[in-house]
Amino acid sequence: MIYLDHNATTPPAPAVVAAMLPVLSSLWANSSSQHGPGQEARRALGAARSAVARVLGCKPVEVVFTSGATEANHMAVRGLLAAAAPERRRVVFSRIEHAGHLRLARALAESGVQVDFIPVLADGTLDLPAAAALIGPDVALVSLMAANNETGALMPVAEAAALAQAAGARLHVDATQFIGKQPFVFSTCGADAVSLSAHKFNGPKGVGALLLRQGTPFTAQTLGSQERGRRGGTENLAGIVGLAAALELLGDVSVEAARLAALRDALENGLIHALPATHIWCRSVPRLPGTSYLRFGQLSVDVVLQRLERLGVAASSGAACSSGGSEPSHVLTAMGVPADEALAAVRLSLGRTTTAEDVASLLALLPPLLEPLLQEEMLIAP
Repeated sequence: MIYLDHNATTPPAPAVVAAMLPVLSSLWANSSSQHGPGQEARRALGAARSAVARVLGCKPVEVVFTSGATEANHMAVRGLLAAAAPERRRVVFSRIEHAGHLRLARALAESGVQVDFIPVLADGTLDLPAAAALIGPDVALVSLMAANNETGALMPVAEAAALAQAAGARLHVDATQFIGKQPFVFSTCGADAVSLSAHKFNGPKGVGALLLRQGTPFTAQTLGSQERGRRGGTENLAGIVGLAAALELLGDVSVEAARLAALRDALENGLIHALPATHIWCRSVPRLPGTSYLRFGQLSVDVVLQRLERLGVAASSGAACSSGGSEPSHVLTAMGVPADEALAAVRLSLGRTTTAEDVASLLALLPPLLEPLLQEEMLIAP
């Protein structure tokens, strides 16, 4: 199988699994317990927290372990909003946030919170003048993804941080797709809170973290004594150890980013050469090195994915949580892409297990399958 759906999830690295197994078999005691086994588990939890902080450029006290990025996102927005001054009751999102995060935005609006959305330009980048107009003194926080999960387009986090700071608002960044693919240092990123999920960088599912800048006013949403009172519930120690191990395996992220960008460019150039009807979104803007969001003419995404499946290639139509639906991508819609083109969107996302041989195989096998369909499409087009 050629796996090209790394934006949805990544295979756990063997070293991550090896790090987790001893925890599952031996360190199963509750790290909040005062007896010996409990304290041994507590030391392992502390060591993992220190490792996460070291790799991500933050203090151990700033790491709050969660069940994943969705929980971290919701915690951040609700917790920062609840702790904001009474005159700050407005929250600003971008229109291309992850579908789960936009559901939170709708829930906030339904509860009476004023929610505004920053539009994006046709190239998939944030409309900064519109953002500047929206972020005012009544804003509690701005919540923005660092990189779009569908197009791969990078968002201007530094500029958004400056706008938020000037208005006295907090900035939350959903770095789910960014961390592990681009260099990241929490202490200099400008955000007050950052969300991440281990399974996006070859760690286990069901564990993530919220990085919360020390001293930032925050109201816990899940009550309990764990995580310094910021997130109640017994910690998932095995998952946390796996998260730390996956981060430590990253090494120099820029080296892997360069390798993936070269593979992605070879794939895109080869597809355009073999199938001139190929259109690639966000190719002219900074984007994640392993993400290619494209369409082949206006061939139905279902038809293309079926052909890919026959070749043993795993891909998707976009976000894994919304793939298979009959509605066009909300990201492409926000970019002004017509519905018939958006419904043809295919996402190919490369990762650490992707090889040059994988790309060569796809370029050799896919065009002959799609070319007759594109010819037929041209004949019946009005």
